[in-house]
This record gives sequence, C-alpha cells and structure tokens, in this order.
Amino acid sequence: MCSIDPLFCILSAIESFYWSYIGFSVVLAAGMYFSFRSGFYQLKVLAHPIRTIKAVQKSSEGGGGISPFRVYFASVGGMVGLGNIVGVVTAVTLGGPGALFWLWVASLFGMLIKYAEIYLGMKFRINDEEGRHHGGPMIYLRKAFRSPFLSKVVPIIYCSLLAIYGVEIYQFVVITDILTDTTSLPRILILLSVLTVTLYGGFGGIRRLANISTALMPPFIVGYIGLSLYVIALHITDLPYILLDVFRAAFTGHAAMGGFAGSTMLMALQLGTARAVYSGDLGIGYDSIIQSESKARDPSTQACLSIFGVATDSIVCTMSILVVLVTGIWKTGIQACHAVSHAFSQFFPHVDIFMAILIFIAGYTTLIAYLAVGEKAMQWLFPQWGRRAYFLYATVAFTAFSFLDQCHVMTVMMLSGGLLMLTNLLGIWQLRHEVVFKNEFLKH
Repeated sequence: MCSIDPLFCILSAIESFYWSYIGFSVVLAAGMYFSFRSGFYQLKVLAHPIRTIKAVQKSSEGGGGISPFRVYFASVGGMVGLGNIVGVVTAVTLGGPGALFWLWVASLFGMLIKYAEIYLGMKFRINDEEGRHHGGPMIYLRKAFRSPFLSKVVPIIYCSLLAIYGVEIYQFVVITDILTDTTSLPRILILLSVLTVTLYGGFGGIRRLANISTALMPPFIVGYIGLSLYVIALHITDLPYILLDVFRAAFTGHAAMGGFAGSTMLMALQLGTARAVYSGDLGIGYDSIIQSESKARDPSTQACLSIFGVATDSIVCTMSILVVLVTGIWKTGIQACHAVSHAFSQFFPHVDIFMAILIFIAGYTTLIAYLAVGEKAMQWLFPQWGRRAYFLYATVAFTAFSFLDQCHVMTVMMLSGGLLMLTNLLGIWQLRHEVVFKNEFLKH
C-alpha cells in the first residue's frame, strides 16, 4: 500500500508515532489526573446508576431545552458506531489481543475526560435570542486563556478542525462499501441514497439527532450485545484462556500465528488507545456541544450520564473484539470490515443482510451526530453563510472520499481527531479547577 500511495504511507507513519507517544500519554495523563483528584469518581458513578438517573431527573425539572436522556442517546449515537464494530477490530487484527486491555485502560481514564468537557460545556453555555442553550469547546476555550490573542485564536482553530472532522468520511465509506457489496444496486445509487439521508439527519439540528438516536440506539445496543454474548457463550470454555492472552499480550506483544503477522506491546498500546479515543470520542469535545443543549440545570448530573455513555461504548467495543477472538477470526487475515460479520455467519443465517442493516444504523447515527456539531462549529465561525457552505463541503467531501481505500480514510480521521483532542484537552487543562465532582446525590 505504501508503494502505491507514498502520501498516505507518510500520514500513516505520523499517525502511528502520534498515538504511540503523544496521544496515549496525553489521554493517560489527563485521565489519571482527574481520576486521582476525584478519588476515581467514575467508579462511584457507575456503582449508582439509579441515583444518577434520579439526580438528572430532579435537575431537569422546570428547565428549558432537550430532555437530558434524549441528549444522552444523541451522544451515544455519535459514540457507538462503526468504530465499535469495524475500527476496534483493526486494533486486534494488527496489534493482537493485548489491544483490548489498552482499550479498557484508555476508556476508564477517558470517562473523566468526557465528564470534564461536558461539565465545562454545561457550566459556560450561553442562550440565544430564542432561549436555546449553546455550549462546547468553542465557548469554554475562550475562558481558558488569559491572553486575548489565544482566547480568540484557539477556539477558531478548534472549530475549523471540528468542521473538517464533522464530515465523518470513514463511516460513510464503510456504509457505502457494505451496502454495495450486499445489494445488487449500482454503487452511485447507494452513495446518493446514503448521502441524502445523512444530510437530512445531520442538518436537522441536535433535536432531530436526539429523536433519531433515541429511536435507533436502544434496540441496536441491546440486539448487538445479545448476539455477541450468544457467540461468546458458545465458546465459554475458551474465554478464560482468551482473557489470559489479552493481559499477557498487552505487556509482551504477540507472536505471529496463522494469518496474523505478530505485534509488539507498543503496537497493541498504540492501536488500543487510538481506537478507544476514536470510538468513544475521548477529548474530542463534540459531546460537550450536544449535551450542552440539555434541560438539566446542574452540570455535574448531565456530565455523570456521559460516564455511562463511555461505559456503553466500551462494552460494545469489547463485544466486537471478544467475538473475533473466541472464534479465531482475528488470526485468519480477513479484513476488519468483514471480521464480525464472518464470525456471526457461523451461527446465524442471512448475516450479510442483517449486518448491513446493523452497520447502517450504527454508522448513520454517528454520521448525523458529527455532521450536526460540525455545522454548529461552521456557523460559529461564519454566522451568515456557514450553514450553506458546510452543506456544500459535506456533499463534496462525502462523495470524493467514498472512492478511497478505507485504511486511507481512517488515517485521515485519526490524525484530525488527534489534533482536535490536543486542542480541546489544552483548554480543559487550563480550566481543570473549574471542574467539580459532586458526591452528594450518590449518597442518597
């Protein structure tokens, strides 16, 4: 692949270096800081889901905006997508079983990074003339720096990156490829159809996104986890050995076997962390924009819901990886985009059609979630004509990138996501003392 396209070979090398050293270190350092400072607050919240829900309900009484639970599913719709089914599998097929361990580590510490960005988004949000809430990094980054220059420039840089990242070309390419392979319809027809429904959902605002995600996400998550658990249960005797291999390979790498070329600890660490950040959108800041439209008045209660969102995302990722591990698919050299489908096909009929539907649902909610926040970023940059320009940009970008290799597209997304994460985490670090971890509602 490198001999065919030297540019993407260079970009891939940059991505590998970034996530091996910079990305992993930043996520781990920020996550560990908030975890130790709060006494591992994420574990306390996860231990009391009912109390958290009651606190959110109480906080939203009489407030204006979107229901906090609809906003939660809008957030989950953006997180739980093809990255959980296809993207995370590449971590194992390239980095070995140990990547799953580092995905868990990144997710655990990333929960409080997510909490911090949503807390700040809620705390510093503003209202427009119609009383609608608006929050996110573009607002709290202005308060993160004392320098007037940085307080203006950093939010502009962030919004520019988010506008680019908001056109989620990787998910679009995978959906188009899978629907084309599954049906006998011309690729151009599939492309135009997916493009049309994506633009409709993405340019309908956060409220439309929340309505669509609330309808699609619960049955998708329950159904996918159920199918995965069934496959894992059929290999339950192998599971202890698989998990032992996961922990061992996380620190020693994994030798070549079958179609697997072998990996090092560094490769497992890099891929596991990168996929956790990508699938859970850790530190990206998009979630802060969505959840800031909640009618909840206490920033901590809405932020606590995000901890469950990251946990849900991590569970779906784990299911995908365990399915390909227990069935041995990861060793065959099969493409990551077909790995889960191939594993399911051994146990369920008509899996090709079912997986096409499943992948469309998972990818569609992510596509429209990012498109919605990308549009808000563009409108923040250019209030008068940003929406129209973004519509044109999205149409061209989706169409153009749909003819590129999936690995090339993933490289572009991982690099742009890394830059977004650095910009956002810089602001969060500057405002770290503004983040409060409330324990009162967890005790009642």
